[in-house]
Amino acid sequence: MRWDNLVENASTNGPTGDIALFRTDAVTTRTFDTPEFRGITFHEVRARSIVNRVPGASRMPFEWTVNPYRGCTHACVYCFARRTHSYLDLDTGLDFDSQIVVKINAPELLRDRLASPQWQGAHIAMGTNVDCYQRAEGRYRLMPGIISALRDRANPFSILTKGTLILRDLELLRQAADVTEVGVSVSVGFTDRELWRTVEPGTPSPERRLDVVRAMTANGIDCAVLMAPVIPFLGDSPDQLRATVRAIAAAGATSVTPLALHLRPGAREWFMTWLNRHHPGLVDRYERLYADGAYAPTSYQRRITRQVHELADEYGIGPAGRGTARRIPPPPALAPTPEQPPGATQLTLL
Repeated sequence: MRWDNLVENASTNGPTGDIALFRTDAVTTRTFDTPEFRGITFHEVRARSIVNRVPGASRMPFEWTVNPYRGCTHACVYCFARRTHSYLDLDTGLDFDSQIVVKINAPELLRDRLASPQWQGAHIAMGTNVDCYQRAEGRYRLMPGIISALRDRANPFSILTKGTLILRDLELLRQAADVTEVGVSVSVGFTDRELWRTVEPGTPSPERRLDVVRAMTANGIDCAVLMAPVIPFLGDSPDQLRATVRAIAAAGATSVTPLALHLRPGAREWFMTWLNRHHPGLVDRYERLYADGAYAPTSYQRRITRQVHELADEYGIGPAGRGTARRIPPPPALAPTPEQPPGATQLTLL
């Protein structure tokens, strides 16, 4: 496993002289013989940085992210972040689901960065690479320290998750929302239980995720839903879209934003293997639909977006504006500060 391949300011191959994010001798490997963690290996590392700059070519409307984990026990077969495991000489399939890197010093690193005179209080997004409320968080409890650090500096942030464990930190989120802008979004691409069991096997059910939306709104925290991914030919029929939007509206979501499935390298191979096993009759259709790259044709994306927006209007929630659920403008700087140095390059969710 190439721990030294994780470097600050990494390019594709990592230029000579880059500083490794952590050393081999800083890694502790653990396994736990409990039902929820059986078959999973955790690699505990002491990272050298935790606030990452989003690549300039990204479609995301924010610039900085925090990701305390690499790999994800949610095991979503379409997860775009699978490719990041190849940087560690791990495979993008089963290893991504079961070899989890835990940055155990993430809260203290974040406190140090927020206290730096170079930090200008920019919005920080979480859940943009892998889910920060995956099952590992139940053991390592990194998010309370992270949210507390952001609260104490009144630094705006947002969280995107499929994990119901976020409710454990509800009081901390309320405290943070009293002093800064806090955005919470839950990912629910469909409500079809059969599809959920095979394509997102390690996640809480869509119904339980919508319970998170209910709990957030009941406690005064606006909660949006990212309706992602809308999966072609499996979760995109008019009846399926209607059922999903109706359930999202009933949960009290402030907005719903659809996103069609995209298949980047790493995720594409794993998803197509899954598709060939579970829905072999759709393989040719997918190869045609995604023949030009990672994204479905613009015409398909526009059709799904139009249908979901019409349903959202019908159910009284409306679509989110561009970036509304995920981006909160940073507060003005109190005094001129030096330009921020770039953090480690990080892939993004969308």
